[in-house]
Amino acid sequence: MIALPKPGPTRRWEIPDHLLTIEEYAALGETDTGFTELVEGRVVMSPSPIPDHNIVLFELGPQLAGQLPSHLRALPETDVNLGLAPAGSPGFSRRPDMLIVERAGIERVRQDRSMLRAEEVAVVIEIVSPGSKRTDYRVKHDEYADAGIPHYWIIDMSDPISLVACHQAGEFGYLDATAVTGTFATDVPFPVKIDLNALLD
Repeated sequence: MIALPKPGPTRRWEIPDHLLTIEEYAALGETDTGFTELVEGRVVMSPSPIPDHNIVLFELGPQLAGQLPSHLRALPETDVNLGLAPAGSPGFSRRPDMLIVERAGIERVRQDRSMLRAEEVAVVIEIVSPGSKRTDYRVKHDEYADAGIPHYWIIDMSDPISLVACHQAGEFGYLDATAVTGTFATDVPFPVKIDLNALLD
């Protein structure tokens, strides 16, 4: 029998006792339980998603991948610097369920080891869970609009599963379309069809 090594002590994830800049937040690294976001310099813990949430996320990726223009790429659960605060001030970073981003932004992150920026995001997508309804429909809705992300799609798993497409409307922030069930189809910012029922089959 081979003896397994004893596990070492768990590294304690400590949050500084002040509001964090984007750089300070990025330097914290990952936690062992769930993930975090940064809201006005405050670290906000996010609970682990329910299985249906992950099923929708897993099924959405392949549907998008085959339809994206060559300069765009779909990425799940990736940190984005929303750029809502001046450099050196308490920052804002969100980790959306899915992003459609410029490939040039991905290459920049590879080079400088920083976060994606809001201006590199074409579409941000959130999948509404029972505990995230107000955050996804209101709080993140306003933050993503203020960050200048041109399109925000909200996928709601309530029966029947639906998608609300929001797009920038100048000084008014996002203009929200009526919720769609069945098949979501649009030509902006690129032609795409999503079979919503197939996301949670």
